[in-house]
Amino acid sequence: MRTVYYTASSLDGYIADERHAIDWLMQFPDGGHSSYPEFIARIGALCMGSHTYEWMWQHHIGPAAAEPMAWPYAQPTWVFSSRDLPRRPDSDVRFARGDVRTAHAVMAEVAAGKDVWVVGGGDLAGQFHDAGLLDEIIVTTVPVTLGRGMPVLPRRITSPPLQLVSVRQMGPAFVQLHYQVQRISGTAAAPDRP
Repeated sequence: MRTVYYTASSLDGYIADERHAIDWLMQFPDGGHSSYPEFIARIGALCMGSHTYEWMWQHHIGPAAAEPMAWPYAQPTWVFSSRDLPRRPDSDVRFARGDVRTAHAVMAEVAAGKDVWVVGGGDLAGQFHDAGLLDEIIVTTVPVTLGRGMPVLPRRITSPPLQLVSVRQMGPAFVQLHYQVQRISGTAAAPDRP
């Protein structure tokens, strides 16, 4: 079982703009070039931060969503938030607060040998890294720049550096980078903070 941060990013390193919007990403049709189908097949549980969930609620899954759709995940989903958020009755959404280690232990058990996906945001992925729980980072780079916004991973990770596993071109626009998070002597690497 691995814990994987799988996300898309602008060329200049942002997963959302300063309003937490991803309309810049939604302009690209998949066109059959995505690695998502093979990725989601290996996922047993997933988690996301409150901004990610709220964006989904506003745009896709809430009763007044601009582009309504069914709940997109068959897997149990943990939403990390310090606030009370609405829940869809047709989804297995569980809310968590505090240290990611507590929820991760339950997620790993529920995943039953499959991987755990950290959907986003970047700070949540950083919390998993800080706790020594993040194993892989898979970032699909999109050919746009935003200038500012929500960074892919707002952490300084320099020693040991991430280890590149693969680089994959997907169609005419996307490049996917796959990294393994390195450990020091088999233990979690401490965050390298400025």
